[in-house]
Amino acid sequence: MNVLAFDTCFGACSAAVLLQDGVEERLIWRYEEMTTGQAERLIPMIGEVLQEVGRKLQSLDAIVVTEGPGTFTGTRIGIAAARGFALASKLPIRATTSLHVMAHRAARELGGVPADHGLAVCVDARAGQVFVQLFEPTSVEPLNEAAVLAPEAAAGLSPGQPLFCVGSGAAIVAEAAARLGRSASSQLPKLQPDARDLARMAATLAVRSPLVPLYLRPPDAKPQIGKSLPRA
Repeated sequence: MNVLAFDTCFGACSAAVLLQDGVEERLIWRYEEMTTGQAERLIPMIGEVLQEVGRKLQSLDAIVVTEGPGTFTGTRIGIAAARGFALASKLPIRATTSLHVMAHRAARELGGVPADHGLAVCVDARAGQVFVQLFEPTSVEPLNEAAVLAPEAAAGLSPGQPLFCVGSGAAIVAEAAARLGRSASSQLPKLQPDARDLARMAATLAVRSPLVPLYLRPPDAKPQIGKSLPRA
């Protein structure tokens, strides 16, 4: 499958083009860590990888994107870009959670995860909560839906086996697990989604139509009641 993949959910911006002809594959990607500026960087980054691989978007098979969770701005940027490119190219959109992509990156960087552990991707969501999703350690397939939970609730996932936690919220969940008398370890606190992992996952992902963002909770910023400006 030949795909364009990209992610802007958390603290990075990345894009990748994967070309597969059944015998050989070619993967071109860009990855930059940033807390702001994804909106300005994503489109040029996509242009760079397409130009380097020498392909037009319309010649590919699918667009692949992370649907969330993430920051509200970052998630919206990726979703809007995917919708726009799909409308222009008539390509289908395949998607999965940002946490699923992070699980695959963790397995790649660590060379695998202990088979007798539950792999938990945990991202600090602030306000005493974490975004969390549990994965089978060998296949790295999701075992539950992504959720936003208190650390103690996240630590209670996958009872009966130790937790192997990765991500910016991993230490928080591991500490909560210790308070509950559970075995847990934490690694890769700076882990982010990477589009090259997302591109390699494309063939296993479902087409999303319509594509909707996965926020998991309402925005922190709320409009002030009675403070709206009068219309001219």
